[in-house]
Amino acid sequence: MPRLTPDDDSQQILKATRGTAIELYKGEAIRITNLHGSQVVDTWAVNLLDSSECGALEHTRSINSNIFFETGMTLVSNLRRPMLTLIEDTSPGRHDTLLCPCNSAIYQELGCTDYHRSCTDNFHEALAERGVACSYTPASLNLFMNIPVADDGSVQRVPPRSRPGDSVTLLAEMDVLVVLSACPQDITPINGAERQPSDIAWVIQTLSAQE
Repeated sequence: MPRLTPDDDSQQILKATRGTAIELYKGEAIRITNLHGSQVVDTWAVNLLDSSECGALEHTRSINSNIFFETGMTLVSNLRRPMLTLIEDTSPGRHDTLLCPCNSAIYQELGCTDYHRSCTDNFHEALAERGVACSYTPASLNLFMNIPVADDGSVQRVPPRSRPGDSVTLLAEMDVLVVLSACPQDITPINGAERQPSDIAWVIQTLSAQE
């Protein structure tokens, strides 16, 4: 399904703590902008025609032989098929592939007694708005999330290295739904030292717009 190449006037805003599902066709790209510099974006790819095929971080780490996700690397599915390739990254890098998307159990562990929005809820709600269901919650590609790994294998949760206006661009290798969650985490510092989730922006571009 061809689309005209949009300019930045077509940029869409995803509000803090919320999620959205975006149709992205093979050869199109999505640019995701960290407007305030400190917002983690949990990201998934779901085959547009078969929701049982999703981005799989365990296979992605295997294919790339890397626990981080850097320019030129590809997110692959549970069938080890290419889904999204990172073709541009204006940030200092560091996008996590290890930690799970937050869910209600995590917030309970962190002391929340009332309902707290989560990336897991955002994933399923965004798909439901498209009339799509997924029987499980795949691991997310955590854009801008800074999780240093020590020699002993321990990890830290520290603020992102990204700056206001930094962006990443992902090229679709097949027709997919890209699900984005502006992570609601406001207890640990993964969304910055102030622990304040913020809005992000996204825009779809054709491949020709990248050349």
